[in-house]
Amino acid sequence: MHVLSRLIHNRVGFTGFILSTLVISAALLAPLVSTHDPVSQHIRDRFEGPGQEYWLGTDNFGRDVFSRILFGYRTSLIISFSAVGLAALSGSAIGLVAAFYGGLSDRLLMRFMDVLLAFPIILLAIGILAVLGPGTFNTALAIGIVYLPIFARLARGPALSVLSWDYVTAAWALGASGRRIILRHVTPNIIAPILVQTTLSLSTAILVEASLSFLGLGTQPPTPSLGLMLSESRNFMLLSPWVSIFSGLAILLASLGFNLLGDGLRDLLDPTLRDVVT
Repeated sequence: MHVLSRLIHNRVGFTGFILSTLVISAALLAPLVSTHDPVSQHIRDRFEGPGQEYWLGTDNFGRDVFSRILFGYRTSLIISFSAVGLAALSGSAIGLVAAFYGGLSDRLLMRFMDVLLAFPIILLAIGILAVLGPGTFNTALAIGIVYLPIFARLARGPALSVLSWDYVTAAWALGASGRRIILRHVTPNIIAPILVQTTLSLSTAILVEASLSFLGLGTQPPTPSLGLMLSESRNFMLLSPWVSIFSGLAILLASLGFNLLGDGLRDLLDPTLRDVVT
């Protein structure tokens, strides 16, 4: 509650919180808020402009753009949350293991993470999907693998510092097990940077998912996807520009919201920045 009250007084973080809440609410309430079935085709209403019946117009198959954006948010958030959650849990565990055991284990794990970091995010995700094949599950798995080294390195650095603290040394001297040291002493002290990175990664994961769907490697038709909507509408921008405009704005709002929220949380949770937050 203390962090939430401080977040309200942080203009950047609070703006991100509002945008993120709106996006998540749109995804959760899509079946209730949508005005049409997102996959139903109304051929007679193709390329209809925004109006009373179709609030944001229709696409080349006569599908309601507003409803597809709502369900596209649901698809995008499911993939992004699954991918970032997988990366945060697995990557943090790898970082903790590397810091705790050190030596050869540390060097091998971190060098493998360095190899993954050497590839551009989109290129690595495309390579993974080229092997696994397109689809929603494979897209989430590919994005999760891409973000794995970021969380591994982020967890390892603070964990090495915490393991050198006096009270951790005292816990060792009192006979505490390695599992207790990691779970009770190390993990709580590295949660803050991981939480911030999770929020920031969600913003970029939304963009990565949209990019992969735009290229035809992510979510497959007829499942609504914001990136897929952009891909399908690029040949009809002169006839119905609203499909590209509204789907692009939807991606922008989702990514911007989580990005601003992550910046706000970083300002609140980083002790070196708390005094300068306005």
